[in-house]
Amino acid sequence: MSASLDPALAGWLEAAAPGLDDGSADARDVLRRLGAAGLFALGVPRAEGGAGGAVMHAVEAIAAVSAHSMAAGFLFWSQRTFIEYLLQSPNAPLRERLLPGLLAGRIAGATGLSNAMKFLSGLEDLQVAARAEGAGWRIEGRLPWVTNLVPGGFHVAAAVAVPDGAPFVAALPHDLPGLVRSPDLALMGMRATATAAIALRDAPVEPAAVLHADALRWLPQVRPAFLGLQCGMAIGLARRALAEAAAQAGPAREALRPEREGLAERLAAEERALREGLAQGRFLREPAALFRIRIAFAGIVAEAAGLELQASGGRAYLRPQGEGFARRWREAAFVPVITPSLTQLKAALAAAEDRAERAA
Repeated sequence: MSASLDPALAGWLEAAAPGLDDGSADARDVLRRLGAAGLFALGVPRAEGGAGGAVMHAVEAIAAVSAHSMAAGFLFWSQRTFIEYLLQSPNAPLRERLLPGLLAGRIAGATGLSNAMKFLSGLEDLQVAARAEGAGWRIEGRLPWVTNLVPGGFHVAAAVAVPDGAPFVAALPHDLPGLVRSPDLALMGMRATATAAIALRDAPVEPAAVLHADALRWLPQVRPAFLGLQCGMAIGLARRALAEAAAQAGPAREALRPEREGLAERLAAEERALREGLAQGRFLREPAALFRIRIAFAGIVAEAAGLELQASGGRAYLRPQGEGFARRWREAAFVPVITPSLTQLKAALAAAEDRAERAA
């Protein structure tokens, strides 16, 4: 299964890709165009204003966008993941209030739960903490790396530690008193992704902003979508690199054919495993299986970029011929460090295996 984009949108993404990489483009344009194309509605129930279908339809759309620009795919992942948080939240009034603007791309949704996903795997403590105040809380802390923080128009999800209780997850608006957004981080590429840090200083949070009151119970529920949608970026980039390698003329094309076709088969096999696991709910019961798929995609992307380089030869280092390759090379280098990074996933797998051995 693969999604196809409207040719006009595909052409715009291809033309915008350099600006999205170097920061001269605007994330708001990406959100508006993807929203107008109905892409954020894929996998969202019709009763909620969506297009229906399964979450894998959204994964495929992220892959199709990422094949042109992984910066745009990164924004898409953040937006669609925040939408998924709302869909899986018991807070219906919050969902009804925010979902229309998110689906249309008028407001931005920032996942903000990278720290929480690492916390869930036992890799670090929560970085935002609350103290009770009346019916709500005051929160303090920092989210050091968050994407899709479109200035003046975002909501960011954050997991919050509570003394003597379960941590909760809240949706924080850009204009919350005490919420301070840093300037955009100085990334080496993918600059137009509105990626910045969030500081929270005595910020008030009311119960109406809570996505779920028990993060320990809810995070495993949303993790399959969080990671599954993230895989769409790697899928799209790997497909594009393999297609570029296949399109090269000369002896390198034929010499690399067996390796290229074998890698395409591995990519298709991991896609099938992802699709079946999401459809069957397997990753709720076996998160390690999804971790391994995510690790596999990162390896496939790196190999695909290497094949594109080998097939292109010296042209990859000439301007303007090699500029698209150079961008994809940087994008491929980013895949292993997207939270949860490969190091974090491998650490989580090792810890799970250690616990299993001790329990045996």
